[in-house]
Amino acid sequence: MGPDVPLLNNYKQEFFWKRFPQTVLGGPRFKLGYSAPPYVYINQVILFLTPWLLGGLGTVLYELRVLEDYYAAALSGGSMLIAAFTVQLLNLYARRKTSTVERLQTRSPLTDEDEYDFSSCFDPETVKFIVPGKRFAANLVFHCVVAGVTCGLGTWYLLPDRLQKLYGNVGGTVMLFIFGWVTVCIGEYSLIVSSAPETATFQAQDAYEITALLRPVYILAFVAVDLAHRFAAAAPALLWANQVLHVVFLFLPFLWALGVLPPLDALLLWGLEQALEFVLGGSPMSTNLRLLITFIVSSGVTISAYFIPNSLGLVLFVTGFGVILSVDVAEIGVFIKRLFERRGRAEKSDASPDSFRRPTSWKEPLFYVAVLILALSEAGLIHYFCFSAYSLRSPQAAVGYCLMVILVFLWVLGEIQGAYLLGIVRNPFFQNDIRTLNVFMKKQGRLQKAAAARRILLTLVSPFAMVAYLSLDTSLYNLHSVSVSVGITRAYRTIWQNTENAVVEMAAVSIIQCLVFNTNLWWNTNLDTGIRLLLVGIIRDRLCQLVPKLQFAVTVLLTSWTEKKQRRKSTTSLITMNVVLFPLVLAFVVVSAALSSPLLALFTLPVFLVGFPRPVRSWPGAVGAAACVCPDTVYYEQMVPGLAAALQSAFASGSLGLVKAGSHYLCRFQDRLIWVLVLERGYTYCCINVKGLELQETSCHTAEARRVDEVFEMAFEQADNMGRLAMNHHFGNILMPCTVVPVRVYSDARNILSGIIDSHDNLKQFKDDFVKVLLWVLIQSCYKKSKAQRGSTAEQNEDHHLPLPDKHSARKGSRTADQNDDEEDGESLQEGGFDEWSDDDIFDILPQAKKTGVKTIVTSAGDGMSIPGCVQTHHVESYIEQDVAVDKLYSVVGFGLPATDKGQQTRVERLSMVPFNSSYSKFLSVPRDWILVSLSNLRTGEMRQMFPTDWYEFVLSRLDLHHLEEKPSVAREEMTKDEPLRDLYVKAAASVFFALFGTDNSTPSAAWLFRAYLGGIPWSISMDWLTGKPELFQLALKAFRYTFKLMVDKASLGPVEDFKELINYFEEYENDWYIGLVSDVEWQQAVLREKPYLFSLGHDPSMGVYTGRVLSLQDQLVQVGKLNAEAVRGQWANLSWELLYATNDDEERYSIQAHPVLLRNLTVQAADPPLGYPIYSSGPIHVPSY
Repeated sequence: MGPDVPLLNNYKQEFFWKRFPQTVLGGPRFKLGYSAPPYVYINQVILFLTPWLLGGLGTVLYELRVLEDYYAAALSGGSMLIAAFTVQLLNLYARRKTSTVERLQTRSPLTDEDEYDFSSCFDPETVKFIVPGKRFAANLVFHCVVAGVTCGLGTWYLLPDRLQKLYGNVGGTVMLFIFGWVTVCIGEYSLIVSSAPETATFQAQDAYEITALLRPVYILAFVAVDLAHRFAAAAPALLWANQVLHVVFLFLPFLWALGVLPPLDALLLWGLEQALEFVLGGSPMSTNLRLLITFIVSSGVTISAYFIPNSLGLVLFVTGFGVILSVDVAEIGVFIKRLFERRGRAEKSDASPDSFRRPTSWKEPLFYVAVLILALSEAGLIHYFCFSAYSLRSPQAAVGYCLMVILVFLWVLGEIQGAYLLGIVRNPFFQNDIRTLNVFMKKQGRLQKAAAARRILLTLVSPFAMVAYLSLDTSLYNLHSVSVSVGITRAYRTIWQNTENAVVEMAAVSIIQCLVFNTNLWWNTNLDTGIRLLLVGIIRDRLCQLVPKLQFAVTVLLTSWTEKKQRRKSTTSLITMNVVLFPLVLAFVVVSAALSSPLLALFTLPVFLVGFPRPVRSWPGAVGAAACVCPDTVYYEQMVPGLAAALQSAFASGSLGLVKAGSHYLCRFQDRLIWVLVLERGYTYCCINVKGLELQETSCHTAEARRVDEVFEMAFEQADNMGRLAMNHHFGNILMPCTVVPVRVYSDARNILSGIIDSHDNLKQFKDDFVKVLLWVLIQSCYKKSKAQRGSTAEQNEDHHLPLPDKHSARKGSRTADQNDDEEDGESLQEGGFDEWSDDDIFDILPQAKKTGVKTIVTSAGDGMSIPGCVQTHHVESYIEQDVAVDKLYSVVGFGLPATDKGQQTRVERLSMVPFNSSYSKFLSVPRDWILVSLSNLRTGEMRQMFPTDWYEFVLSRLDLHHLEEKPSVAREEMTKDEPLRDLYVKAAASVFFALFGTDNSTPSAAWLFRAYLGGIPWSISMDWLTGKPELFQLALKAFRYTFKLMVDKASLGPVEDFKELINYFEEYENDWYIGLVSDVEWQQAVLREKPYLFSLGHDPSMGVYTGRVLSLQDQLVQVGKLNAEAVRGQWANLSWELLYATNDDEERYSIQAHPVLLRNLTVQAADPPLGYPIYSSGPIHVPSY
């Protein structure tokens, strides 16, 4: 679509301009899509001004000195509480009055709201329209109480006498009083009357009515500062803050309307993350529960540090907990739990859906224990023996110099690991040729050595150097100090939680300390080392956010003109506005960086707003809880374990840049796009979330995927043509190529089968090849089945021995091989015990447990008492019950026979037992129901002519018969010469062959082969019989598909020379291939089991050709690039605003169209459902980074 597609369609525009005034005013609906009586608007105005009237009453009484200020506030709050309960009780009355007979609402197709039939000022419909009411009784009471408290404290907060004392200006007092009460009225209306739709929306649904509390909570937060100032008036900082916040209080409605202030749930999570990271030295967590638990434990450690009585104990305490809290204790706990579990349970746990997680080995806990002991020993010894006051030549200064050197080495060794230096110049040390995995890994040897050196520096050298630096600090002797307990605890924790950032912070503090050592700056006089590190850490983090935010803003601004498909009619005006209002735009960027909130580009246009602060995950739901699952999901599910293992070395080497919570990476392999989000970072580990994007090629998806391929190709494949120090021509793109990692993944190849499937010679040979394949499949099936049954029977005989009477009866029940069919029928009827039949048991055709005539024959086989040469032995145990049932049904119903009197034996024609010449033939006997009874002698004769005897004998000679008691060679020779066994396979092959191909001897066409491969064989009586045998039908379909694959292989690789090569093909198909359809469930199971090869047949209707798809499992190089995290967060913030507030769910909206630089469509896909639509999303994955 063109760039001038409407940002909002006409319907959504009308809806937006009705909703936005409600947001600004706190909920009153003054603009409706239909006409309403005036009293509807008058009632809303009265309710809106009620807090002002009640608060004004208290204000007047105070100004007249009738009441004290706190009594006036209590009077206003109590009056508001009564008014709130009155309003809610009116709603309850209206709902109960209309609960028996609900009035039918007429819904306009042009609005999202119901049209109400207003009849009077206090009609129940009017009341329900103005006051929707609360869903929960607890919320009704609680919200009313909060409304009373807010009105009372608001009265106290806005007393004119109080404002005059703060500012000493009458005009300012009047302005603050008037507009301050407007703010309070807006907050009260959204709480009591009707909740306003908030632009700052975090959850898709407000299940617990938390949104109504948003505005009153912020009002109470401002009041809390004023209360603190009242009771601590001597604090100048509180006075200054109170004066500033009174002014900001007037602009709260605009901040609410713009969505700058976060919802309460987002505020809580964001606050916990910020406090945990910058005050307690931790990291954002992968789940909300982990975040809460870690925050509580870390806070307990910090509080406990305050009460430690001596400096040595303080050092050991914070050092030990710094190491313990920085490792993934939950992962170690899972490992220890598995050690105490039984092996069977452990294997069952490994087969669970979460089994892709890399199992922790015993080396990791031992490594952590060793590090903990060394850190405690170093910190304690250095602090006890090496303490000295700080000077430019003191031990602490010397360690600071070492940290500066380590920082330089870490940066250099990490920078040379990636494809570009500083993201601008091509890295001359990076290997250019990535087409061959072995060659690439061999030539990367030098960089791997540098990566190993960096890993040692980062994992061992740097942390212990920083422990030494802190243990030498003099501030450790300032016990029972809040600043020391907070600062030192954070510093020791950051050493292990995020070592790279800690090195930067300590090196920066050391440099500043050297520069201002002999001065009287507040840095030296008022701050200890822990607080210095805390301030430097906050500044470092905000600067690291400011730079990518500026890059994102500049990219959006420039591409709105340089990208022709993004150029709109309003582009020139927007660019001019950004240039003229550059200070304001820059202020927005700085404020968003200071708040650690996303920079929201409205509709991804150069219209920038400050989004509300939210957690680094950006979404409220559990990680990996939802995804748009489809058949392509299995490809991502298969490759995730290998990708996680490959990212381990990439994280440790530094080739992926600075890895921290909130980093985003994009991986590319063929048509797969993998989105990786770092959720948590700790000592030698990361927690990541992996998402798989759709494989269907839509226009927008294809355009951005093509640009991703261009970016990676220029970095990894076209470097030889660009020069060793070539510039990065895609520097402005939010994707920065980093490296390639080897991953065991399926390579997808699609070939056109023209000239193969339609070749006359191939089609003519197809039937002969099918007979050979079918014979091999049938023999293998019967062989494996009998072998498995023999093994299970042997196990049963070992554990459960038959008693002597049963053995005797089994011997007695044996029958000789020369018994004729009539005797068998009569014996079966007598053993079945149905001399008298009635209507009640006519359908009871399955043998009962007490009828042991046939069962004893089966049991006797285990004792070696069966008569050699008889088919009716234990190898057909699974079919005996079915055969008895069929015989019983034939005898009872008499299909196609005249009716007979009760009590007289009915004779039916049935398959005779096949007497084998060899006692071993029973192990390869074909079940009797696999042979079509109505098969004519003519068809059997045709099959005997087609039957490849030499191939049949060769297949038998390849069977492994070592499980038999006799010599395998003797058994093979006897079975090969057994004519009844061969005749049995001739009949079985004829039954399947003529059921598939029919009686016509013509050559099958390519279209017929395609339909038969899919399982759509034309119906016939024989085919109906075959489909009635599910196991045989699956074997026939398997043989057919093997034959088709054999035809493709012979056409591609040349003809088969001998039987040995042919059977090697079949064994490879059986062991290493899955040959079927992409839509089969077995196809997905084969992918998850990592079958080496998969083959499927397809048809391209647009080109009119047949295609073959081959998936090959092998180690491939997956390209990895780092995304601009702030660009991602900014686009996700716009997505949340646009879908949750503006409800702009148009599939062709402007903000979802392809943007090759911002990768807008891919970014929208990667969002969590229901706003995004990834087809795969993993749970938190633990990835070691050492």
